[in-house]
Amino acid sequence: MKRMLAIAIWAAAAAGMCMGAHAAPALKALLVTGQNNHDWKMSSPILKQILEDTGLFAVDVATTPEAGAPGMENFTPDFAAYNVVVLDYSGDAWPEAARTSFVEYVRNGGGVVVYHAANNSFPEWKEYNQITGLGGWGGRNEQWGPYIRWRDGQVVRDDSPGPGGSHGTAHDFLVATRNKTHPIMKGLPEQWLHAKDELYDRLRGPAENLDVLATAYSAPEEKGTGEHEPILFTVQYGKGRMFQTALGHAG
Repeated sequence: MKRMLAIAIWAAAAAGMCMGAHAAPALKALLVTGQNNHDWKMSSPILKQILEDTGLFAVDVATTPEAGAPGMENFTPDFAAYNVVVLDYSGDAWPEAARTSFVEYVRNGGGVVVYHAANNSFPEWKEYNQITGLGGWGGRNEQWGPYIRWRDGQVVRDDSPGPGGSHGTAHDFLVATRNKTHPIMKGLPEQWLHAKDELYDRLRGPAENLDVLATAYSAPEEKGTGEHEPILFTVQYGKGRMFQTALGHAG
């Protein structure tokens, strides 16, 4: 899990960069955190350590005010100064200046990693939903876009009505590689057992320019959907790249 996540963040960060022949460039990462319906005080330091342990990233942390607290109007990170933005955030809306800056950053070639509950964020923000591809909760339904399923060896867009975002009981489950040639998946087995976690299902959204890298079967006996659900995937947005992992429940 740590290796895959580090490679995924590197892949997102390296969009549009020319890699040197003798040494990897120093990459700047911004970890956005401060609010979440999960224990961000546990997960964010671990994400920062994963990045720093690669020796490739210098990591800054942008922490928002607590939910409902004053000061959010001053949350204006300089996204353009970074190669990749890692989102461990689900909470209050960002100010308009931050939203505009973020969209421009991605559209112009920035890298984004959406970690687990960060796909719960900002259901009302059209561009965020386009960048993240799929999301859950926050009142999402068929108006946000289709479910994405893996059926009979291919991706299926399912326009059935229903809520966006759910999960059954936390349990161990198999993750199946669906795009063996993608750099993020290089060297990973066709399937592997993932430790006890929330298996996000019924995610829905625009799903434009989306590449499903891996899925997991949401078993009915674990109160799941009976579908092979997208767990790891990428989205191309303008010149930028987004990687989302639905794995990683904390707290």
